[in-house]
Amino acid sequence: MLTPLDIENKRFTKTIKGYNVDEVDDFLDQVTLEYEKLYKENSEFKSKFEEQSKELEHYKTVEHTLQSTLLMAQSTAEDIKMMAQKQADQIVADAKKEAQKMVESVNQDEVEIRRKTEELKKQFEVYKAKMEALLISQLELLQDKEDKKEDE
Repeated sequence: MLTPLDIENKRFTKTIKGYNVDEVDDFLDQVTLEYEKLYKENSEFKSKFEEQSKELEHYKTVEHTLQSTLLMAQSTAEDIKMMAQKQADQIVADAKKEAQKMVESVNQDEVEIRRKTEELKKQFEVYKAKMEALLISQLELLQDKEDKKEDE
């Protein structure tokens, strides 16, 4: 690539029918200044481009890291949700088992209480019958004594 210095140092051979040397030199000076200005701008743009390319790579890296982090966070959240659901299901299952045991225990207690109640009713009926028999026998004894007193 041509540099501004190459343009400035360029010399042409002189001929009799050639261009006016002063005009050519003036024009070359003007071209050199313009070219130098464009050359500097181009260098600055290249430098900015490289800098922005580096920044872009940095941001791409950050974006990739953020995406990875987000995916990991989503995965972790799903894992936690699944574990919580499993624990909830286990708690419900345990509670159902415990409730079933309690119901069975209450049912057994009810059966036992009903059996004891029936047994007590039978014992009461037996006791009542014995008491009636005793009272009847006592009444009969009293009547027999009264009858004997009247007969006397």
